Amino acid sequence: MNSGSVSYVTPQELPNQKVVLLDTRELEEFKVSHLKDALWVGYKDFDITTVLENIPEKETPIVVYCSIGVRSEDIGEELQKAGYTNIKNLYGGIFEWKNQDKVVIDSLGQETENIHAYSKYWGKLLTKGNKVY
Repeated sequence: MNSGSVSYVTPQELPNQKVVLLDTRELEEFKVSHLKDALWVGYKDFDITTVLENIPEKETPIVVYCSIGVRSEDIGEELQKAGYTNIKNLYGGIFEWKNQDKVVIDSLGQETENIHAYSKYWGKLLTKGNKVY
């Protein structure tokens, strides 16, 4: 479903890298759980100004993610258009992250098994954790 316009980084590769994580899902998804230290930038409400204010250095390594990697590719393209040069897309998104038993945290910063599954259709790709709709 992706064009490959934003290179991937796998869940196995990500922990070994120093990056800024951008969560491109909707706020209600982010509140259920997200990757530790991720900044929420949204999708429908995405505003490049927020990124420019928080990440002024355009060479900063950034990893975008969503549920499976489609929305994050779109936001990655927006970042590239804005001049950011070191963007990666998390392969398989937060679903693949959790499927590999990696930690996600809730809005209080506590580890959780809950993952917003986006929809029943896409939720089939989430095989671990507790699906929240």
